[in-house]
Amino acid sequence: MRPPHPGAADRRRRFAEEARSERPDLATLCLLVGAEADPRLDEAELDAAGIELDRLTGLLPYGITGPYNWVAALSSLLGERCGFHGTPDCYQRLESSLLHEVLRRRRGLPILLSVVWMEVARRAGAPVYGLALPGHFVVGFGDPGNPVMADPFAGGRLLTGPDAELLVAGTTGTPLDPSAMTPAGPLEIVLRVLNNIRAWASGRPEHTAVALWAVELSLLLPSHPARLRYDRAELLVQRGDFLAGAAEMDAYADVVSAVEPSTAAAIRRKAHAARSMLN
Repeated sequence: MRPPHPGAADRRRRFAEEARSERPDLATLCLLVGAEADPRLDEAELDAAGIELDRLTGLLPYGITGPYNWVAALSSLLGERCGFHGTPDCYQRLESSLLHEVLRRRRGLPILLSVVWMEVARRAGAPVYGLALPGHFVVGFGDPGNPVMADPFAGGRLLTGPDAELLVAGTTGTPLDPSAMTPAGPLEIVLRVLNNIRAWASGRPEHTAVALWAVELSLLLPSHPARLRYDRAELLVQRGDFLAGAAEMDAYADVVSAVEPSTAAAIRRKAHAARSMLN
């Protein structure tokens, strides 16, 4: 794994470069998200997180074959010996979305615990991938058409197809769409991590700065929802940067005006209201 660079501007530049590289490195991107959250982190501390992933990989037994054996070995190491799992209070903590903190605390959201599993398993040569189930991220092994699934949040509990359906129904109240069983790529995973951070900050008005950097990192990804530009504009207005927020709103209104003229008109009214707050 290539080491992140120090400094806020350098970190964002590295994040953008990594996201646009031919094979984006998931651990690097997640560690750079963590560095954005905690600017006190230096390069050595971020390197240490990568070293910890390597160390954990070295603790796996040699010669593992077959998806069920991979789940058993990783569950034994990460879930039982090392104590990686989730708890209900993980959803209330920003640290639960930061890879370096999850490695330190051994607690996190399902998606970050899955990142740990994937990165350790990938280094060991496992046929591993992430499955972005609605409301609860898990990992899969073997043939993506017939995955052997595990839930790192539950310490690595083996999941059958009906288990996954019940998990999704229990968290979202909706049936499992087969499209959710498609392996998630690194950029999709990082965008979901950033969305989780924004969701954490959205109910905490004192943390609009966190929501803002999460949106701004999302905008550096090569593929992202256009709506993020408007979300950034709203955050700028909330933080008192009325002119910049209004300009962003007008720019977004220009984008959507051809297909949603009424939406564009409403956004331009909001931009006008934002500018009027300077008077």
